[in-house]
This record gives sequence, C-alpha cells and structure tokens, in this order.
Amino acid sequence: MWIIGCDFHPRFQQIAMVNTEGGEWEERRLEHVAEAEQFYRGLAGQAVRVGMESGAQARWFERLLAELGFELWIGDAAKIRAAETRKQKTDARDARHVLELLLNGQFEKKMRIWIPPADNRDLRQLLWHRHRLVQMRTRVKNQLRSLAASEGLGRKPSLWSKPGQQQFQDLALPPWSEQRRKDNLELLSDLLRRTDPLDQAVQQAAQQRPEALRLMTHPGVGPITALAYVLILGDPTRFANGKKLASYLGLIPAEDSSGGKQRLGHISKQGNALLRGLLVEAAHIAVRHEPEWKRYYFRLAMKKNRSIAIVAVARKLAVRLWWMWIRQCHYAQLSGSGSHAG
Repeated sequence: MWIIGCDFHPRFQQIAMVNTEGGEWEERRLEHVAEAEQFYRGLAGQAVRVGMESGAQARWFERLLAELGFELWIGDAAKIRAAETRKQKTDARDARHVLELLLNGQFEKKMRIWIPPADNRDLRQLLWHRHRLVQMRTRVKNQLRSLAASEGLGRKPSLWSKPGQQQFQDLALPPWSEQRRKDNLELLSDLLRRTDPLDQAVQQAAQQRPEALRLMTHPGVGPITALAYVLILGDPTRFANGKKLASYLGLIPAEDSSGGKQRLGHISKQGNALLRGLLVEAAHIAVRHEPEWKRYYFRLAMKKNRSIAIVAVARKLAVRLWWMWIRQCHYAQLSGSGSHAG
C-alpha cells in the first residue's frame, strides 16, 4: 500500500510517499493540475492512502482521488503543526511530517477530521449562495431605507408594502438621488428574482430529510436553519455531549486560565459562521415561546448585555436541537420529557 503525505498548495503539492510492502520511498513536487493528475492516475489499481491538512482549496483533488478509489484522510491543520516541535518549516518537511504521522498512527487517532459526503457539500453551496445573495439584498434595502429617511419618508417598517413603495417612487428627487433610487430598485428586483428559486430549493431539500423536518417543529427553526444544522453537523453521534457540540460550533467562551485564576473571553467563533449566525437568529424567535429561556435571557441581558444573552440562548437552542436529533423526537415530545435539553 502506498502511503502519501501531501503538503497541498494552490499551484502545486509537495509529497512524500512510501510503499509499506516493498519499502520504496520517494519525494517529489507535482504541479497542478495536469502533472498531479497524471501521477495519481499512474497509481490506479493499487491501494493508496493520502493524508493532507484541512483548509486547502482542493475540491478537484478530492474528486480525482474519489474517482480512482483512493483513501483521502484530512487532518486538523493546527494539531498537525503542533505535533512538529522543530521551528524549521519547509514544504518538504511538512510533507514528511504528515507521512510520519500517517505511519505511526497519530494522524488517524488524534488529527483526522470528519469529511462530509459530496452531496452534502453541494447542498452547502446552495445555502452559502443564498446567504450571500440575501446579504447583498439587505445592503440594497438599507440604501433605499437611508434614501427614504433622508427625504422625510418615515415609513421604515412599511417601506416595502405597495403603498410605501408607491409613495417612495413618487418622491421628486435630484438627478443623482434619482439615479441611486432607480439603480437600487433594479438591483433589489433582480436579487429577489434570484433568491426566490433558492428559497424553494432549500424548502424542498429540507422536506426530503426527516431529521430536518423534526427540527423544524421547534419554534424559530425554519427550513434554512434546520437544513444547515443537519448538513453541517452531518452525524450527531460524532459529539459525546452538548459541550462538545457547543465547542464545535464556536459557542463556548475562549479561556486563558492559569495559576488558579479563570479568565474567560468572548465566544471562540471557531465553528461554522453560517450556522452560528442562523442559530442566533432562531434564538430571537425561540426566546418568545420559551418562558424559561425568556427569563434567562432578560436576567443575563441585565447582568451583561443583550448580545451576550442571545448568544447564550443560541447555545441552548443548538444543544436542544442536537437532543431532538439524537432521540428522534419532536419539540412537543422533548419539551415534556425533562430539563436535560435546556
């Protein structure tokens, strides 16, 4: 079997490889994409395991290895770097270091991370694409709100209703203000045209997943949040408890404690930013339907501030959704079964 340690870069990759049966050893640099593809196709029909760090933009490389039937192990980049004690860092050293970790078993035991399947990744692209378009739509709306407010049209809550839009378009504006209004209204119309099919696609994808439908029974959790939760977590059994889940999502405080003193900072934000943001949005709705959470939110908001309080509720929501998924129960069943989910 060929074991290959790969230091992946956008333009090339440095590899160190060894044959566990014959003992052959080789180091080489492969330029992307043609030379690398030719090399790996030359190993077709043999058992091959490739190890590399996470974070590389290597979708084409992953598809190539999957097509050839090779194993691809991806490790936590921070843990791989921490395992190297020497200060010298070169591409060749990095490739040899990954190979050494693969051979002594540390890569699999301590550094290997879960990789979602191809269909999961493609649906994630749907969520990210919609999210970016919605962000652009929000910026356009904010410009239109600002323009309307500067012209004395104080209809912020209902600016997007038909009467509000008619009143806004009837305003007599100077030439460049008129151009700004015209361009932003056209951009808004185009963005709405593009996001509507994406909303329908997300709804259909959520309807096809029983676990997402189960999570949608919780107040504040719609198809977007439910689908993102299912896709990003992938397998709920990967997490031993709610603390591990909250850590994975970046919803736990950063800590720098030493000498008997505990120092806690803001949340680590080491998890998926999209899902963390969706959970915070859902928490604003969930807190209205949960009396216990509502009391917790206002108590923490008075003690700290509202931002910290809603993030704390988002963490509770994330753990509860995990319990619903693990136990395969709906919101009504879970809420009446005990307080462990909160």
